[in-house]
Amino acid sequence: MGFDPSTLRYNEAGLIPAIAQEAETGEVLMMAWMNAEAVVRTLETGRVTYWSRSRQAFWVKGESSGHVQALVELRVDCDRDCLLCLVRQTGPACHTNRRSCFYTAVQDGVEVELMAPMED
Repeated sequence: MGFDPSTLRYNEAGLIPAIAQEAETGEVLMMAWMNAEAVVRTLETGRVTYWSRSRQAFWVKGESSGHVQALVELRVDCDRDCLLCLVRQTGPACHTNRRSCFYTAVQDGVEVELMAPMED
């Protein structure tokens, strides 16, 4: 029995949230959107492919920056409406040049920056 991306539950725009997590450490790196074709491309190529809502185009992570996400495993949540991409991340995952997009914490009602941008 093969996996069928059409069995996933997409929102009204035909998208599903996909969380990227470093396979080795469990560090949560980012969240982006996929459509059914992005899921297929990710599974076929082993390179995580998202759907860019702003550009209305496929976005292969690292294609222009070199900060590649190599797929280790794709997981589907219990409601089939969210994906977890276990990846091997090369370089920063965030467009701000940080390892993770989740670099800000709210501590005692104040935003605190947890990590600085990575050096090139």
